[in-house]
Order: sequence, then structure tokens, then C-alpha cells
Amino acid sequence: MQIKLVESTTDLALCFEAIQALRPHLTLASCEALFAQMRPESYRMAFVQEPSGEVYAVVGFRTMTMFYTGKIIYIDDLSTLPAARGKGRASALLDFVIDLAQKEGCQAVHLDSGHHRYEAHRLYLQKRFRIASHHFILDFPQK
Repeated sequence: MQIKLVESTTDLALCFEAIQALRPHLTLASCEALFAQMRPESYRMAFVQEPSGEVYAVVGFRTMTMFYTGKIIYIDDLSTLPAARGKGRASALLDFVIDLAQKEGCQAVHLDSGHHRYEAHRLYLQKRFRIASHHFILDFPQK
């Protein structure tokens, strides 16, 4: 397993199937447009590339500083293709982000996870993440 950062639209296209497994509403075009918007906001994406060139798992994250946390890395997206789960790819990507956060002087790594994602929660707890809060959302009507 080799972990790389997305550096181009070609890399992003390689990752798209794994991204879409978590974010099925995205098309490749919308993914590329959002990625271009998110990069200046410190968003980065890393992926596991197999020797065959295939990409089965991705992690998207950003650095941010808040009063209550100090400097952190926040994980927006962690996704593995369903058929490729259970082989350590997501664990390796989490280790990559945790190591990067420590090297960049962050105080912590944060993420939110859907309440129904039990397999993911097991991994996070194994990595010593703790459940710290509920996440609330106020949606606005679409125009």
C-alpha cells in the first residue's frame, strides 16, 4: 500500500469511485468543482494506491484552528469501497493523518461520523478517538 496526496485532477479522478462510495450525490464534475473550492480552505486528500494502480480508499481533511480546540486536523471524508473493506486501508489512512497532525503541531484530530456507521466507529475507537459531542445542523430551503 502506498499513500499519496491528491495533486491533480487526474489523481482526483482515480479517487472518485472511493469518494462516491461515501458521497453518492457527487458526479466527477461536481467533485472536481468542490475540490477546487475546498483546496484554498486547506482541504487535502490522501489515497491508498495499490500496486495495480487501483484506488480503494481515500481520506479528505483540513487544518483549522478554533477557540475550543486550538489547531487541529478535521477529517471530512474517510471512505473505502465496500468490496475492499477490512484490509487495513482506512486504518493506514487514519495513521497517516494522525502522524501528519502531530508533525504539523496540531493538538488533535477530529471527525464526525453518521450514527449508523458502526464499522467505522469500531475503527475510530480502536484508534483511541472518543465520542465527544453531537453534531447539529440547520438546513436552509433550496432555492
